[in-house]
Amino acid sequence: MVYVQRDEKGRVLRVEHEPFESMTQSMSSNDPEVRTWFASRSLHDHLMSLQHSDLELIRVIEDLVQVLVSKGVMNYTDLPGAARNKLQHRAVTRAKVGDLDGLVTDESRLPY
Repeated sequence: MVYVQRDEKGRVLRVEHEPFESMTQSMSSNDPEVRTWFASRSLHDHLMSLQHSDLELIRVIEDLVQVLVSKGVMNYTDLPGAARNKLQHRAVTRAKVGDLDGLVTDESRLPY
């Protein structure tokens, strides 16, 4: 048995294994609609994990380019213009964010 909250159009918004305040009904956990909801949540979670990983990998690539250029393995100008522009834009943005470090006193209170 699971507990479900539906919106005004009857779409499933939330499914929990324990009753909750805004639930609108209980259903069998084997119900096709419940199984579909859990499957879509699982896919969403995997996609969010990939997106987070992509963001981390972008930083690794930026740092790798910086190391290769600083060691003379490659020249910054070896990169296509579009890539140079994106890296430069990110470097400028990161520098601006770095200047804001003092404004955040407790990172645990950030919404992300």
